[in-house]
Amino acid sequence: MNCTACHHPDTRVLETRSSGDGTRRRRQCLACGQRFTTFERVEQRAVLVVKKDGTREPFDRDKLVTGLRLACRKRPVSAAQLDAAAERVEQEILASAVAEVAAGEIGRLVLEELKALDLVAYLRFASVYREVSSPAELLALLQPLLTSPPAEGSP
Repeated sequence: MNCTACHHPDTRVLETRSSGDGTRRRRQCLACGQRFTTFERVEQRAVLVVKKDGTREPFDRDKLVTGLRLACRKRPVSAAQLDAAAERVEQEILASAVAEVAAGEIGRLVLEELKALDLVAYLRFASVYREVSSPAELLALLQPLLTSPPAEGSP
């Protein structure tokens, strides 16, 4: 790390602290004695989402949370549960170590999370994600839920 005053390449770390999403270090230059602070954070690699039409855009966690929130609107799902679900989906995407992920794969991960959280929210999201266009298609989506025991946390 170069000194901010004299640009000497040797510095000494005086103090290290965690600061939310990274590390804060207090440093001192070995040449001039100048003290300064640096902040370090892990750089997340950019994952691109490949949409149905073939366009690509950077993965956006806020968009994921918005979709979850919309599906769970007026349902007994807390903000903490939504954040945890979004975190699990995001971690699954980042852990896959791929540069691109299909939007359909993100939708599948969201459906898994919603199925465990709230079945009504699951149906809301699934009806849009799977492009349900008739009552028969909706009934086909609903049928497996009627025959299986309810997921934990579902009313």
